[in-house]
Amino acid sequence: MDKRNILITGGAGYIGSHVAKQLLQATSHNITILDNLSTGSAKTLDTLRSIREFAFVELDLKEFAQVASLLNAGNFDTIIHFAASIVVPESVTNPIKYYMNNTVNTTNLISCAVESDVKRFIFSSTAAVYGEPTNLPETGIDENYLTNPINPYGMSKLMSERVLQDTANANKEFKFVIFRYFNVAGADINYTDDKLTPRIGQSFPNATHLIKIASECATAKRAKMAIFGDDFNTVDGTGVRDYIHVDDLADAHIKAIDYLQENASDIFNAGYGKGYSVKEVIETMKKVTNADFTVDIAPRRAGDPAALISNNTKIKSKMNWSPKYNDLALICQSAFEWEK
Repeated sequence: MDKRNILITGGAGYIGSHVAKQLLQATSHNITILDNLSTGSAKTLDTLRSIREFAFVELDLKEFAQVASLLNAGNFDTIIHFAASIVVPESVTNPIKYYMNNTVNTTNLISCAVESDVKRFIFSSTAAVYGEPTNLPETGIDENYLTNPINPYGMSKLMSERVLQDTANANKEFKFVIFRYFNVAGADINYTDDKLTPRIGQSFPNATHLIKIASECATAKRAKMAIFGDDFNTVDGTGVRDYIHVDDLADAHIKAIDYLQENASDIFNAGYGKGYSVKEVIETMKKVTNADFTVDIAPRRAGDPAALISNNTKIKSKMNWSPKYNDLALICQSAFEWEK
């Protein structure tokens, strides 16, 4: 693996920090993390520094001139772009925030990348681009499935995907990988004396992710939680999602760096191809933690589809990606140990 200069935007955040961890551990690449620390964690950066040194730039992507200066001076050959707003209900009530932060800022970053001769761009997209699937295939949604977002978050990401595609069509040396994430969960798989002891995980406050919230309940940080809708057309009436461990997702990003050296731009689903209902996730969390907590039933949230399950055949075959942690109990256990 050739030594590269890699910029990670949002690298102090949840998924970005796990990618940074793996790059710092397993490669000799020069790593620069850009983050405005609005949801990213300075403590996470300290943990990453205990692995090895990297450059850190505290900067908001809306500062276009400073972003351009950073890229012009940085000699980067790869950008891995995570920085974004990600809360679906908030995107419904505050769509302008999502189009500005996700689409406009990403468009400027892509423009700066082309101008500063960055050759590879790895983009954090979402399964929300598929919207509310009708007639969900038994094999899950593949990358050719109709994209039809039902919330501004999904649309802001789909618009960014299109900017990347059009930019690559116009600039033949510029290549991208787009990852459409399904539901990312869990924390750093790290063992100390045979005990699971995550060093990084989801640390931002007011989390909306199911497994994060359930782990907060299991550690008594929350008194109770809610299931948003029990009248979906699913196995038990609650929403069904495809959960992927954050370290497996991070591994896909590492593989994408070398993939783009020899291969054309492409789009990949990132999931396990198996769905679990909200009730199943909560019961699994209770079982692995031996904790009981109150769960209320609340109305559906705006923008939530009934079921989203990936078809991951493409990423496994073309990128030789093989998940290591595709076990719901382990995902819940790692989230719980981090929360403790």
